[in-house]
Amino acid sequence: MQSPPSSVALSIGSYDLHYYGIIMFAAIAAALFVIRAVAKKYYKDVSTDIIVDILPVIILCSILGARLYYVIMDFSYFSRHLNQIFAVWNGGMSIHGGILGGIISGLVMAKIKHIKFLKYADVFVYGIAIGQAIGRFGNWFNCEAFGRPCEIPFIKLFIPYAYRPAGFEHIEYFHPAFLYESLWDICVFLILFFVIRKITGIKDGTIFFAYLILYSIGRFVIEWCRLDSVLNIAGIPVAQLVSFLAVMVSITGLVLIYKGKRQDI
Repeated sequence: MQSPPSSVALSIGSYDLHYYGIIMFAAIAAALFVIRAVAKKYYKDVSTDIIVDILPVIILCSILGARLYYVIMDFSYFSRHLNQIFAVWNGGMSIHGGILGGIISGLVMAKIKHIKFLKYADVFVYGIAIGQAIGRFGNWFNCEAFGRPCEIPFIKLFIPYAYRPAGFEHIEYFHPAFLYESLWDICVFLILFFVIRKITGIKDGTIFFAYLILYSIGRFVIEWCRLDSVLNIAGIPVAQLVSFLAVMVSITGLVLIYKGKRQDI
């Protein structure tokens, strides 16, 4: 597997249009399409008009959350390079931060619109899973989010010398961790849509919490493969700690809604 020759898709004068930005736009567009299509056909009690109204706010907050989370995790670098804080075209968008930003803004908008957060969150996560699957290819164009050295034919990813981590300059091929996560995101969508959605007596919030559990499990496993953890705590990548926490919180959420204690959110 070959890395792209350049991260720039088009140059107009001094302006560069990066593939990363194009991929992010495609990911958001695909997510919106899936959310609206699923809501319209399978969730008749969810208003597509309300979805359209709240989407711009949730998208903006998700993007801001994704960037802010990454900046905070790598504060030692950004505190010395303030001009790079808004340079999102170079990468540095944390999915965990994006999810957190989306959840917070979703709770606020649910309060404003007088709707149940969990009911709408169930619909949104279908699109989020597809958007993540597409968005991960932005990492491919930026030669980032790859894993440890790999020599498996048809899988190994060539990384140019300039992008190889310190101590691995002599290694040419690495695991395409971004691809593993992309494929897992597709699996998450398929499990949610074709299996969990069809559970008899399913309650609001089940799809949402199931998404958090499934994605987090995959991310926890894939993170062992990666070399570019932005922050480690006691030698453990922070992404694994956050994933573990997300699983625990989601399991608690499922227990509460099925015991009938939290159906009002």
